[in-house]
Amino acid sequence: MNAFDGAVRGVLAGAAGTAMLNAVTYADMTIRDRPASELPGKMVDKLAQELHAPKPAGNRRQGLGAMLGYLDGFGSGVLYGMLRPRMRAVPWSVAAVALAAFTMAASEGSAAAIKQTDPKQWSAADWIADIVPRLVYGAVTAYAFDILARE
Repeated sequence: MNAFDGAVRGVLAGAAGTAMLNAVTYADMTIRDRPASELPGKMVDKLAQELHAPKPAGNRRQGLGAMLGYLDGFGSGVLYGMLRPRMRAVPWSVAAVALAAFTMAASEGSAAAIKQTDPKQWSAADWIADIVPRLVYGAVTAYAFDILARE
């Protein structure tokens, strides 16, 4: 498989994983009656500040925050799709957990680095609400990619 094919299959797998991550997140919000995370909006505000752009408000801020999530999920899928063919000896389950850890580190790690969140202050429920959807993302993305990569 060439890099382009891997990237295309990866973005498709990442889209499937992102859809499931969102579904699990929204189910959690429904079951526990918890509000949506404020972190995507904070990231949009910080990005606007860094780019010396006007800070978007209301629906634009919310929409841009959601788009950051898609960028994370689809982009991680592309990267995974380009790397996975070179690591076929790695078991699917290990690849799924590594992918989940990568996306969590990329998302929450970058937010922590620019002081938009502090994981040291998170409760156990906060950690679970973040880890479970990421594990679902990793599992669905890894599985979907393996299905798409069968030739």
